[in-house]
Amino acid sequence: MGKYVVCAAWPYVNNVPHLGTMIGSLLSGDVYFKFLKLLGEDAVYVSGSDEHGSPIEVEAKKKGIEPKLMTDAMHSYVTKLINDWEITFTNYSRTHNPVHINFVRDFVMKLYENGYIVKKKELLPYCPVDKIFLADRFIEGTCPYCGYEKARGDQCDNCGRLLTPTELINPHCVFCGSKPIYKETEHWFFKMDMLQNELLEWLKNNDELDDNVKNYSINWVAEGLKERSITRDVSWGVPAPFPGAEGKTIYVWFDALLGYISAVKEHFEKIGRSDEFEKWWKDKSTKTIYFIGKDNIPFHAIIFPSMLIASREGYPLPWKISATEYLLFQEEKFSKSRGIGVWADEALEILPADYWRFALIRMRPEAKDTNFSWSEFYRIINSELNDDIGNLVHRVLTFTYKNFNGSVPNQSKLSEEDIKLLNDMERFYNEAIAAYSNAKLKLASDKILEMARRGNQYLNSQAPWDEIKESRERAGTIIYNMLNYVNVLMTLLWPITPSSSEAFYSILNINGPKEGGLRRIIQEKLESGKSIRQPQPIFKKLPPDFLEKIDSIISNARDKVAQKRPKF
Repeated sequence: MGKYVVCAAWPYVNNVPHLGTMIGSLLSGDVYFKFLKLLGEDAVYVSGSDEHGSPIEVEAKKKGIEPKLMTDAMHSYVTKLINDWEITFTNYSRTHNPVHINFVRDFVMKLYENGYIVKKKELLPYCPVDKIFLADRFIEGTCPYCGYEKARGDQCDNCGRLLTPTELINPHCVFCGSKPIYKETEHWFFKMDMLQNELLEWLKNNDELDDNVKNYSINWVAEGLKERSITRDVSWGVPAPFPGAEGKTIYVWFDALLGYISAVKEHFEKIGRSDEFEKWWKDKSTKTIYFIGKDNIPFHAIIFPSMLIASREGYPLPWKISATEYLLFQEEKFSKSRGIGVWADEALEILPADYWRFALIRMRPEAKDTNFSWSEFYRIINSELNDDIGNLVHRVLTFTYKNFNGSVPNQSKLSEEDIKLLNDMERFYNEAIAAYSNAKLKLASDKILEMARRGNQYLNSQAPWDEIKESRERAGTIIYNMLNYVNVLMTLLWPITPSSSEAFYSILNINGPKEGGLRRIIQEKLESGKSIRQPQPIFKKLPPDFLEKIDSIISNARDKVAQKRPKF
């Protein structure tokens, strides 16, 4: 038993999260957090709306409104949407709140006092047409390392390199396309180079880091770390606290990374237990795990740990960083402007959350980029979720209800096949828990699916519908075994499909999963004679013409959400 801080990358608040964002961070973190609670671990789950920086400021300026008006509306909308996805945050916060702002200012001042922040003059891109300094995301050009022509001023999405605007070849303003000029300005820099040896030692010695995170980061750090600007010439953000830094704000990426800490601080302040904060974020035994997309590896495995080390405050460094590869949509990257993809609110107009949760975990890109296709979605829902899992559960429940007066039957002498089934049940249980524990959520779903298929094989081979004609006692033993089997199955599935598992518990007439219940589920057998409720199917198949009608289904969903999304 220990303390866990589960963190999901903070989605930028200027848009609704799409399916790639959901599986890369918000949903994956939720499944892991639910698993920890089911296991009885002491855990909190935090994230929030990343609402500072130039994109919001410029968009608000174009619309003639204050940035906070936009972020208030979008934060409220996305928060409700997250709840509708059955995602359970301990605190889904936002970067524009007093606790966070004060924490960021105090934290960066600690870095300053420790000698890790220096002031320097630099030349930065300035758009003479729009009359603004171009923040990293608002200047594009060719990557000097891989030749990708749409690299941003902070990072190349193709090779993953962190960049500065001056490194770009043929840079241009993303708003008007004009070539920027360079004007001198003054900024404060984080001296990451001073932390290279400590960071490298941590990376090499952390055996919990996945190979894709560890190898990538070690290679990066070994090439040499550079000073990185921590301030920006924008007004919408956390005011920089350094002497002489009036008019400057903290770079949005440093700002948002510190949200993992401030969100926990804010949570305990809200519930009147402020002293609890340091027992979590100042305890070296606390395990912190981050759910991110692979493009965020440098920020979470290099920059953030460097910040924590430089604070000298004893913050625990990342325990695990679960970085997914990209989820593509029909072989292309998600794109709002081109209408490529499905967004989180559109998805819920098509099907309930549990269907999406299951399908996305089954498609989770844990080892390589994965393609979302409607045909694969259709197969997962109809074949795996409905036929393999749902049909097994429904067959067992309906047979019990019809043939044993709606009560759990007695168990008599076990056959060799019964013992094999129960041994397999325990094996699948242990394998699923091991996969969950390692944040291999797709692998956990693989084990759950294998378990369901094994249950179907046992039920078909033992044929209680035939046995009951000859021996009601034997049929009762088969069904008793299977009722306990599907109870374990649906409990293992609960972190992925919580509402559906709870519907199963309601039919079985038992309480839903309690904290720590997963540790006891194998030993705690159902009580013979206990009545169950009349079963209803837990899952339903998609209609045969779903794929033929998918374009119109998406169009209708978009029309509906267009009426609900905030308008400015």
